[in-house]
Amino acid sequence: MQFDDVMLGRRSIRGYKPDPVPRALIEEILAIAMRAPSSMNTQPWNFYVITGEPLDRIRAGNTERTLAGVPQSREFRTGQAFAGQHRDRQIGVAKQLFSAMGIARDDQEMRQDWVLRGFRQFDAPVCVIITYDKVLDGSDDTPFDCGAVATALVNAAWSRGLGTVINSQGIMQSPVVREHAGIADDQVIMKSIALGWPDDSFPANAVVSTRKTVDEAAVFVGFEE
Repeated sequence: MQFDDVMLGRRSIRGYKPDPVPRALIEEILAIAMRAPSSMNTQPWNFYVITGEPLDRIRAGNTERTLAGVPQSREFRTGQAFAGQHRDRQIGVAKQLFSAMGIARDDQEMRQDWVLRGFRQFDAPVCVIITYDKVLDGSDDTPFDCGAVATALVNAAWSRGLGTVINSQGIMQSPVVREHAGIADDQVIMKSIALGWPDDSFPANAVVSTRKTVDEAAVFVGFEE
């Protein structure tokens, strides 16, 4: 694929085939992703790549604790709830997804099942947990750098026919993730990425979220008209 094809064609994948993903292919994708820029080449990121029974245990633990009302325990700061135009965009993509899946506004059972898909890593065969070195906790550059490597990872995966979706639900119950992924004490859990072969029959996979225009997002200074 050409770079533009990857950037314009990539979308979040929320339904996967059960087929395994070869470790060698994941290693190749990670090697490419780690060419992402980082502040002064600090490279704060690490990856825990999970599949099989350990991933199944994480899915089960996340779901059981959530349904039991155990408060979320994300390790990276969560910030405030979205409001204004940001909330509008969040609602907009949710409406697209619910429409594609045929989930009615008043169908609480289906809506809850949709949310729980995130806690199950969208039933993908692989989950990549991105962590960063705890010694850098509080750095403004570190989350920026981890975002850069996550973006590079999802694009490298897409260029090889794999789908991904970056999510936080899969790490909401951090003790479960730490236990079954064997995450070292010197790491902070930041994000999770579901990864696998896209299931083209899954309706939500066809959803393409809208984007702001360049005119809406960019201010040009010093350019001649």
